[in-house]
Amino acid sequence: MSFNSFGRAFRFTTWGESHGPALGVVIDGCPPGIILRAEDIQTALDKRKPGTSKFVTQRKEPDAVKILSGVFEDDRTDGPRTTGAPINLMIENVDQRSKDYSDIRDKYRPGHADFTYDAKYGFRDYRGGGRSSARETAARVAAGVVAEKVLSHVYDGGVWIRASMVQMGQYKIDRAKFDWMQVEKNPFWCADAQAAELWAVKLDEARKAGSSFGAVVEVVASGVPAGLGAPVYGKLDADLASAMMSINAVKGVEIGAGMEAAALTGEENADEIRMKDGAPHFLSNKAGGILGGISSGQDVVVRFAVKPTSSILTPRRTITASGEETTIQTKGRHDPCVGIRGVPVGAAMMALVLADHALLHRAQCG
Repeated sequence: MSFNSFGRAFRFTTWGESHGPALGVVIDGCPPGIILRAEDIQTALDKRKPGTSKFVTQRKEPDAVKILSGVFEDDRTDGPRTTGAPINLMIENVDQRSKDYSDIRDKYRPGHADFTYDAKYGFRDYRGGGRSSARETAARVAAGVVAEKVLSHVYDGGVWIRASMVQMGQYKIDRAKFDWMQVEKNPFWCADAQAAELWAVKLDEARKAGSSFGAVVEVVASGVPAGLGAPVYGKLDADLASAMMSINAVKGVEIGAGMEAAALTGEENADEIRMKDGAPHFLSNKAGGILGGISSGQDVVVRFAVKPTSSILTPRRTITASGEETTIQTKGRHDPCVGIRGVPVGAAMMALVLADHALLHRAQCG
């Protein structure tokens, strides 16, 4: 299986399967001298891990991370610091229930990658989807912590990355009530407290009915300097779109105004510029902080759409590997809205792309 790596100057490779003994990530290109502790990574992993509320899968995984290589500490250092060598992070799987999937070993689950994996490889790991499982994203979140530390290393003060679920199913947030302080206070990582209350009712109904909802997640990076990204095939927005589309169940990505830009006039879409305190000041941000594939110094704004979880209790029509028509009912422990745990994953992917571009920019432009 190829293409398990992402990035250029700051490159990470994830490994492992949903029901294997462990999964993890190897990070190449991290500058030396950065303090890196397992507990720093653990804080981020705890936001993504399963079993944190009734609205996510009840698989009980501690997601305890181990740093296997790439850091060094002795009595002459003030903490474990990166050495410049590859960093290997491992997360053990401790709560697999492979028997939950025995009934579907020969059936293709609609909406899943079962059929396409078989079509490509002639073989698939039916236990939770193997490499196609969202369990793989734990490794991305771990790598994202390292990426944020790289951004702080390159830019004094770092880059501030925040993410929120802004839509669940047909239910959107009220932008007038958007408050980043609310994100940590509800199980949906939502910046609108009232929307989160409504979502709790609607998702509980769907969960009890054995159904699921899709979602839209918004990721915002503040403090990104102007100049990241390169024409023509190294555009910052192109890499961000690729990164977000690589997340499990994501079916659409937009930057700034995104799809709504098609309905705007040229006057409405143009982000006018004035001077303020001796620096360029944009009067709006329809471009999402990226112009010509290069960051403008404004907030970088990305949204991605997550499809409804395909593992549902409602019987669906499908076929077997031998071509027989049948029906399937997916059992096991699944997220009624996978977009919830997609919030920290989206933030991690933003950090990983920005860290890569920060190091690329430094290499070319100093």
